[in-house]
Amino acid sequence: MASRKMKHSGRDQEMRQRIAQEAARLIATEGVRDYGIAKRKAAERLGAPETRNLPRNLEIEEALVSYQSLFQSESHAEVLGRLRRIAIEAMRFFAPFSPRLTGSVLTGTASDYSDINLHLFAEAPEEVVLYMQEHGLPYTEDQRRFRYERQGPQRLYPVLKFVVSDTPVEAVIFPVDGIRQAPRSNLDGRPMQRASLARLEALVGEGS
Repeated sequence: MASRKMKHSGRDQEMRQRIAQEAARLIATEGVRDYGIAKRKAAERLGAPETRNLPRNLEIEEALVSYQSLFQSESHAEVLGRLRRIAIEAMRFFAPFSPRLTGSVLTGTASDYSDINLHLFAEAPEEVVLYMQEHGLPYTEDQRRFRYERQGPQRLYPVLKFVVSDTPVEAVIFPVDGIRQAPRSNLDGRPMQRASLARLEALVGEGS
C-alpha cells in the first residue's frame, strides 16, 4: 500500500512539474500573461484538464526563469534591456508621481509579450489623468484589485493604460502614502518588489 502511494505521489509531482514547464513555455512563447490561465491551458494540453494538482504561481515563475535561460538567453537579454529602457522613459515622464517599476520587467522574466507595470502616487487620481491630458497622451482607464494582508480584503485602485514606443504600459494610481507599503504579489504572497527610477537606471547600467 505504501509503495502504491509513493508511486501515485511521484506521478502527481511529475505532472505538476510538466504543467509548470508547459505553462512557462506558453508565457514565454505564446503571450499568455495570466499565470492562472497558463497553468490551466497547460494542464489541458498535457491531457490533465481535471487535475487539481496545479503548480503554484511561484513554481511557474521558477520554470519560466529556467526556460528563458535555456532557450532564450540571448534574445531574452535583448528584450529585457529594451523594455527596461522604455520603462525608464516612462518613469522620467511620471517623475512628479514618484513612479515605481514592478512586475516582470523588474524581476527579469519579461518577454516580447509583456507590458510594463508602474505604480504612481498622487493626492488624487485626477492629478495623473490631468497630467496625461495636458501632455496630449491617449490612454484608457481601468481598475485593479490588490491585497495588503494575505487574508485581508482586496482594495480597488484606478489604472491608466497607454503605449510607449509600441509597448503597452499599465500605471496603477495609489495614494501618496501608498509608497510606504507595497501590496501583496500574486506569485508568493509577499510584498511586491518595486524599484525607483534610480534603481532601474542602475540595473540597466549594470547590464550594459
